[in-house]
Amino acid sequence: MKPFEKRESWKSRTGFIFAALGSAVGLGSIWRFPYVVGQNGGAAFILLYLIFLALIGFPILIAEILVGRTAQLSPFGAFKKIGKNKFWGLSGKLVIFTGFIISSFYSVIAGWMLGYLIEAIFGHLSFSGSAQALEHFDKLSSSAFWSIGFHFLFMALSILILFFGVRKGIEQKSKIMMPLLIVVVIILVIKGVTLPSASKGLKFLLSPRWDLVTPAGILIALGQAFFTLSLGQGTMVTYGSYLSKKEDIPKSCFPVVLLNTLISILVGIAIFTIVFSQDLQPAVGPSLIFETLPLVFTKMKLGYVLSIFFFLLVTLAALTSEISALEPFISYLIDEKGWKRKKASIFTGCLAFLIGVPSALSFGLLKRFTLFGLNFFDFVSFLSVNILVPLGGFLIVVLVSYIWGIKKAFEHLKVSKEAFFHHRPWVAMYFKVCLKYISPILIILILLNILGFF
Repeated sequence: MKPFEKRESWKSRTGFIFAALGSAVGLGSIWRFPYVVGQNGGAAFILLYLIFLALIGFPILIAEILVGRTAQLSPFGAFKKIGKNKFWGLSGKLVIFTGFIISSFYSVIAGWMLGYLIEAIFGHLSFSGSAQALEHFDKLSSSAFWSIGFHFLFMALSILILFFGVRKGIEQKSKIMMPLLIVVVIILVIKGVTLPSASKGLKFLLSPRWDLVTPAGILIALGQAFFTLSLGQGTMVTYGSYLSKKEDIPKSCFPVVLLNTLISILVGIAIFTIVFSQDLQPAVGPSLIFETLPLVFTKMKLGYVLSIFFFLLVTLAALTSEISALEPFISYLIDEKGWKRKKASIFTGCLAFLIGVPSALSFGLLKRFTLFGLNFFDFVSFLSVNILVPLGGFLIVVLVSYIWGIKKAFEHLKVSKEAFFHHRPWVAMYFKVCLKYISPILIILILLNILGFF
């Protein structure tokens, strides 16, 4: 089916880079990446991560962008057009569904970040000990009014950006939010490295400790390289569909990979120099964000200001990721159902909000409701992030490598004589080998690891 509206497009390569970077730099870059680096070998883990990024992350990113740009359609239309049968159309719907489900529970966590930004502004994050900080978080997150309220506000803010479209919404706002995020990261890094005992934090994060590299740690590095670029959930296919067919995809994608890695490492430097300056040990996940760091800011000079900067950082990171997770479904409604963007945006936001409500209540009213031993939030999180995302990545690899065909697909990358692959046949061969052989094997390893086979 042909789109009912003239398809939108990015105004510039910079706009695409900031939008794709915003999708990649999310909460995982802030509360997960630094910790797994420190716990799994520091610089040794980073080296492994970069190797896997080259073998799986970068090639699949290019493949997803290429599928979207070639078809100029949502993931459903793009998969169906290239795959040429109903199975691939259904596969496209699956990756759209994955991004949509992620957006529903991600908005709940992001709502907590927005709520804590407000708490920081009003000076409510001053604690005498970790028990008090934890009690404050438990009280807020278990409150239906607080959790659903900020889930709604965050979703409304995301839809407001998407409401204005690709250029005036996603691109324009990403050009504001991503530089602001980078400035905030730099401010926190400068403050962190000037604190007493900052060297302990730098050693924890950046010292190469090969003795801490385990088979499990290697698989974590592999998974991180795949998940960090928002692969397998329709986002990059959709963003690629807004690119001009004259755009050199590798030249547009490389800055995204490079800046995402750099920002993740800088965030780690900021967090751990600040945490170790107070002789506290880092933790992972919610306890780092909502317990350890608020306690650290309480003890620090200018802690009030730093706490506002930090929660502004995580809110911006969450916002740019959320809009990217919602956009594939909006694109599908516009392309396949003929909806206007404003109607599609509002409908998508309302539906994602409603589906996210049980996740918001999973820490309060629905705490005892479980599916396969997990609360609703943990269940949808595990299903979408651990199963559906790698499955979506596997499907895109099979589609490009074996259905479309590597040779035919890569002809679409040679947009001009100056194109990245045009005079670099050895680089083209590296990407072909990665996509056809290495990437599918590594994704299968990720899935087997998640399912408990290792």
